Amino acid sequence: MKARVLAWVGAILVVGCAYASPGDGMDLRIAPPKIAFGDWRRLSETETTVEYAIEFPSPVATPYPVNNRVPIRALLPQGTEGPMPVVVVLHYWGASDQRVDVALAQELNSRGVAAVLVTLPYHLSRTPPGATSGQYAIEPDPPKMRRTMEQSVLDVRRTVDWIASRPEFDTNKIGLAGTSLGAIVGATAYAVEPRFAAASFVLGGADLAHILWHSSRVVQQREVLRGAGYLEGSLRDELSSIEPLTYLSERRPAPVFLVGARYDSVIPPADTEKLRAALPGSQILWVDTGHYGGVFVQRKILRLVAEFEGAALEGRPFSAPERIYAPTLRIGVEMNSARGLQVAAGIDLWRTSPKAEGFATFLVTPKGAEVFLGHTISNGFAVGFVAKPSGISLGAFWSTIL
Repeated sequence: MKARVLAWVGAILVVGCAYASPGDGMDLRIAPPKIAFGDWRRLSETETTVEYAIEFPSPVATPYPVNNRVPIRALLPQGTEGPMPVVVVLHYWGASDQRVDVALAQELNSRGVAAVLVTLPYHLSRTPPGATSGQYAIEPDPPKMRRTMEQSVLDVRRTVDWIASRPEFDTNKIGLAGTSLGAIVGATAYAVEPRFAAASFVLGGADLAHILWHSSRVVQQREVLRGAGYLEGSLRDELSSIEPLTYLSERRPAPVFLVGARYDSVIPPADTEKLRAALPGSQILWVDTGHYGGVFVQRKILRLVAEFEGAALEGRPFSAPERIYAPTLRIGVEMNSARGLQVAAGIDLWRTSPKAEGFATFLVTPKGAEVFLGHTISNGFAVGFVAKPSGISLGAFWSTIL
């Protein structure tokens, strides 16, 4: 009897250390408690795809009941007998729909691979009343950031539990694909979930503190953190329990494919490179865009991700292309001695290096077309010459690469 009591006390202490210490963060290597799953329901059917849906409780409880359920969409290739390979798909921050995820699912289905779409915390149908999708996903409060990432990762791990409960899926062939925020969540989930046999991360990275301290997407959140006394180093300490780099060194290597944007101001390329360096043997494709310019080659990227996942899960070789053509588009404010200050948008014609310090851009402005040839000084501000039908003049251009 005494031994049984001691065993129960020990179990409670283990669970307490794992799930009840928000100050220090959870140990994400500890799997969420097992649950019994209900049956899925059939939603729709096309010539190529059959879609099902299920919802189950999140392992993490929050003050918002709507956020405490995890909606799942499963898209299976029509006419395929199980068990089949399957890929868990994670969306980007602020997603208002899952069109991109469905497009990837269709590419996977065409290759005989199923797709399971997960709604991340505080997004889509998990958005609390009065908020917008993703509004609460990244708040300038490190304990809240930890809690949201912990919920995200444990939701993904419970999704894998659900996949393992279905006879339609091959539990030895489970892949993972994430974009932007989904890639960051995915990198941590991949690091701690050993059942992932392959992973692809699009526009993601590691070193969360550096991303938050340098990303153009979280300027307001960064100012709040600064006002609260945080520096990049102290923020790194606070987020260590949810940092992908904390766990990736312990991960048994598996095939990984990354897509990064050379001129990304949302996820700095240096942080994409940190993620690549932490994944031995991974392949990477760099596109010549910023964080949002990849939309112009979205179909190509989705096809490459689907090709990679299909090959990796079946044990076939995959070689990432050295490059794909993607237009480098700029938008900003240009000034020259002939036309004055004006908004401008254009496409790069030439660059001196991958970092695009020197460049030539064909611009469209309210006062006509022109070509800007200049050199970047800092933070997107460049000086140089402007060529117009009326002649050449000195100019300056502050721009952001899409």
